[in-house]
Amino acid sequence: MTDLTGAGLEPDAGAPGSVNLPSAAAELLELARTSRAGRAGRTLTPGAGAALKQTLMALVAGQSLADHDTPTAATLQVLVGAVRLTAGGTETLELYAGDHAPVPPVRHGLDAIDDAVVLISVVQ
Repeated sequence: MTDLTGAGLEPDAGAPGSVNLPSAAAELLELARTSRAGRAGRTLTPGAGAALKQTLMALVAGQSLADHDTPTAATLQVLVGAVRLTAGGTETLELYAGDHAPVPPVRHGLDAIDDAVVLISVVQ
C-alpha cells in the first residue's frame, strides 16, 4: 500500500481526528490511479493494541487483493464503485457503493470490478 503520510490526507477540520470519507476516498482513488500497483490505502484508526482497525483502500478496476486470511471478525463497506469479494475459493459476492457486508472467516480476496474505494474494519 502507498504511504500517505503528508499526502494531504490529514484529518479534516471538523472534530479532532475526524475524516470526511467522501473527500478522503476521492483523494485516495486519485493516488491509486497514479500508483504502479493500482491501489492505495490509509489506516484510519491506527495504534498498536487498538480494539478496531479501519483501513480505507482504493483499487483501480482490474486490481485485486490476493487471497488472505483474517483471523478475527471483519466487515467491508463499499464507498465508491464495485468490488467482488471471493471466499473459500468458491463463493463470490458482488458489492456496490453503499453496500456493507461481513467478511467471511475463511480465506478470501477482493477484486475491483470498477475503480473502487472500500472501508475495511477488523476487530483486533
